[in-house]
Amino acid sequence: MTDEQSPLPLAGRTVLVSGGARRVGAEIVRSLHGSGANVLVHYRSSAADARALVDELNARRAGSAAAQGADLLEPRTSEVLVGAALREFGRLDVLVNSASTFYPTPVGHITEAHWDDLMGSNLKAPLFLSQAAAPSLRAQSGLIINIVDIHALRPLKGYPLYSIAKAGLAMLTRSLARELGPEIRVNGIAPGPVLWPEQGLDEALKRKIVGKTALKRHGTPQDIARTAVFLATQAPYITGQIIAVDGGRSI
Repeated sequence: MTDEQSPLPLAGRTVLVSGGARRVGAEIVRSLHGSGANVLVHYRSSAADARALVDELNARRAGSAAAQGADLLEPRTSEVLVGAALREFGRLDVLVNSASTFYPTPVGHITEAHWDDLMGSNLKAPLFLSQAAAPSLRAQSGLIINIVDIHALRPLKGYPLYSIAKAGLAMLTRSLARELGPEIRVNGIAPGPVLWPEQGLDEALKRKIVGKTALKRHGTPQDIARTAVFLATQAPYITGQIIAVDGGRSI
């Protein structure tokens, strides 16, 4: 499904991005759209952001973007989202599982609601979205990209459920690559410090985190988006891999 020689290598292709209205997800949407793709932007509560993003993209190329609101933890949401992509654009070539919840769950204060939310958004939803999308992706020799995390391998103190969920997503990436090949490629991207949590971090902690990278600087959402474009346009023989985009922090 790649054509790296074309100025718009994804022209005529369709991408579904969960959690695509804001932050890293929105940058992935912009970059894949900039490579020619039509995009369906999933959102849960960020309706205004999703509409603004869709308007921005349609102003560049009419009829190339649409949005669909849905709670990924609700039954049959996966079928609704895949159906929306097919209804809007007639095909589905790339699924990006970007939606995620992230907050601390220190041991002793973990609830079943925390488990359902963090495991649901970070692991359950990518599995069922991938399953629902598989027939359409198979018809197009398509691609699944999962946004993992360096904490899938290196647990983040105070965030055990989040770390466990992302570790599961890493294994899901590899498992789906075996299950869905040869027609569908499945890869992951593991960001490092590219965007600070919305609840904020102490400046000293930010410096400490950046200091642990080999490059001694934080990255940007564009770094993640460029990697997604690479996987979608220039990596036809890469599957089952998780690419760390973390400035060398994982080493």
